[in-house]
Amino acid sequence: MTDAYTLVKLLHILSSTILFGTGIGTAFQMLMATRDGRPEVVARVADQVVRADWWFTTPAVIVQPISGLALVHLAGYSLGETWLLASLALYAVAGAAWLPVVVIQRRLRDLAAASAQAGAPLSPAWHRLFRWWFLLGWPGFGAVIGIFALMVIRPG
Repeated sequence: MTDAYTLVKLLHILSSTILFGTGIGTAFQMLMATRDGRPEVVARVADQVVRADWWFTTPAVIVQPISGLALVHLAGYSLGETWLLASLALYAVAGAAWLPVVVIQRRLRDLAAASAQAGAPLSPAWHRLFRWWFLLGWPGFGAVIGIFALMVIRPG
């Protein structure tokens, strides 16, 4: 029989994989659609990105701290461990970047759909928001990569 720690660890690893994989996959799709430049393509991809965030990223964002805290408890670690505090701080950074991205993605979707419906190119407002979306992705992904490193290395 598998113990609770192993099951929670599996859940934690799977949800982190979903979190990172969905993020990198949707970012790639959005970048490629943007390079294509056709508002109807961008609108369709942006709609799928918004759906992926709701269906995959949001549940993973919820599962990560719950399973992480359960692992801390089951393994007997102290929440005062430097690597755990650093990982929690990085999780907050990722969340602070992700929350505005969720709002921006919905707006990008709506603006692209309006451009497609009007037969017009993507608006300057769309391009400004896209730049913010792109820029916010860097600290978000960087923080998650940092968390992965801390989970594997567990320094000091």
